[in-house]
Amino acid sequence: MNEDRVLLIDKPAGITSFGVVARVRRHLSQEFGHKAKVGHTGTLDPFATGLMIIVTGKECRNAGSYSKLDKVYEATIHLGQTSSTGDPEGEVTEVSDLIPTAEQVAEMLAKFVGEIKQRPPMYSAIKINGERAYKLARKGEVVEMPERTVTVFSLDLIEYTYPDIRIRVHVSSGTYIRTLAEDIGKDLGTGAYCTELRRTKIAEWDVGGAEPVANYEY
Repeated sequence: MNEDRVLLIDKPAGITSFGVVARVRRHLSQEFGHKAKVGHTGTLDPFATGLMIIVTGKECRNAGSYSKLDKVYEATIHLGQTSSTGDPEGEVTEVSDLIPTAEQVAEMLAKFVGEIKQRPPMYSAIKINGERAYKLARKGEVVEMPERTVTVFSLDLIEYTYPDIRIRVHVSSGTYIRTLAEDIGKDLGTGAYCTELRRTKIAEWDVGGAEPVANYEY
């Protein structure tokens, strides 16, 4: 029985990444007859779906190398409003009824390809002074998130029907699609937040080859 595995899981919406790990751990612990060592290689927001790489046993030592790989996402950006968390789970505020043209949207998306500066969202798993930023945000604390440089290798427009822009984006590790959505909305003058997010690839691994997390129920 091989306890050192790399598992590809298709995470559904409404469950945390830690919830996925917990389900896999419970299932494998029953299979192995003892507590399984299980870790993930990068979180997905609860509202997001798609590919997670789960590592077990000795493969957990390599989690860091998997987390540094580039990723591909498909996302829906909703114009005209902002969200306190950058996603559907936050408090939504009306911003603008401005309707950009398809040409304006395409031109703006092109400006985000290449190396860009991002300030990660407060509601994120980044640690600030040893504590997760989202925990500080829930306490009402305001923390200046450190800016970082990330790379957008490609950003393709799938569909634009106001108020929604659907994109496919290939990015370096550490890129926040919620922040990208907000920045696009800011530059368009409309405000925006991310309503749907699906991770379809991590390096050469594709979500088409992933298992549903339901396979690890018991």
